[in-house]
Amino acid sequence: MPSDGAPRKIQLVRIAHVYYKYTDMDKAITFLNDFGFTEEKRVSDDKIYFRGYGTEPWVLCAIKADKPEFGGAAFAVESLEDLEIAAEVIPKATKIYELSDAPGGGKCVTFPDPVDGFPFHLVYGQEPAQMLDIPLPHEPVNYPTEKNRPVNKFQRFQKRPAPVHKLGHFGVRTTNFAKAYEFYSAHFNFIASDLIHDKNKIDRTVFYRLDRGDEEVDHHVFFFAEGDPYRVHHSSFETHDFDTQVLGHDWLREKGYKNCWGVGRHVLGSQIFDYWYDPHGFIMEHYVDGDQVNASEPTHRSMAGPGSLHVWGPDVPGDFLPAK
Repeated sequence: MPSDGAPRKIQLVRIAHVYYKYTDMDKAITFLNDFGFTEEKRVSDDKIYFRGYGTEPWVLCAIKADKPEFGGAAFAVESLEDLEIAAEVIPKATKIYELSDAPGGGKCVTFPDPVDGFPFHLVYGQEPAQMLDIPLPHEPVNYPTEKNRPVNKFQRFQKRPAPVHKLGHFGVRTTNFAKAYEFYSAHFNFIASDLIHDKNKIDRTVFYRLDRGDEEVDHHVFFFAEGDPYRVHHSSFETHDFDTQVLGHDWLREKGYKNCWGVGRHVLGSQIFDYWYDPHGFIMEHYVDGDQVNASEPTHRSMAGPGSLHVWGPDVPGDFLPAK
């Protein structure tokens, strides 16, 4: 506990999963399968858990509802004590409750975002899953003056969805950046990898990573950008490599889904990105090749603008940026 007697920061270990609510479960399930998720547990036709091929027991829960709605993201915490602190000190937080029907079990505390009220979940004690045995390419790459693939060895691929490995990050449009930034920075071990300011030098966007000391972590697991009204921006899921990603892009295109933006490469985080609209209008991203950082990397600051979003790829769609 800090010397001033205030509760210590809640220690987050990783981002774990997201909840989405859908009016048409058949369309939702078809898209999630085409996007590369694997159904893990069907509690009922109105509630289904999906996993990736990694060790998270699940990464997305699809729930039948009267209107499409983002049900929040969850982060795994370091200890039961972290859950207890959250339940005690975070405004409007629930008591600790059991994830009784979820794969991997575990305990959870849920609280509303202090600005816009979307659910934010903290989990502890989930049992990890065994990785799925999915065939994934690991072929050496040939460069003009460096030929790494053996002679008479060919590249051959199978058309299919891009298998989801894990949930990498999520982001929202917040109606009060300063209030949100103060809250999340004060209560959790988030570090701003990048802060984006407007022409008046006022910060409007943050890309948070987790402070895990010397441990390598993703460049960002949570971001928010100021705009009005509130909405979830997107959830992003890692897939295997660039070929896998583009095969998934073609699969979604041939199935008739609407591409939002991509394929391209971001500047902040360096990921190769591919954003798609699902049938309910939510944006889902496949990404590969993101940056890894640790706590020694300082916060970087830059000015907002399309040039800060990508280094190659299609032009930024007008509706991708936060509304002013």
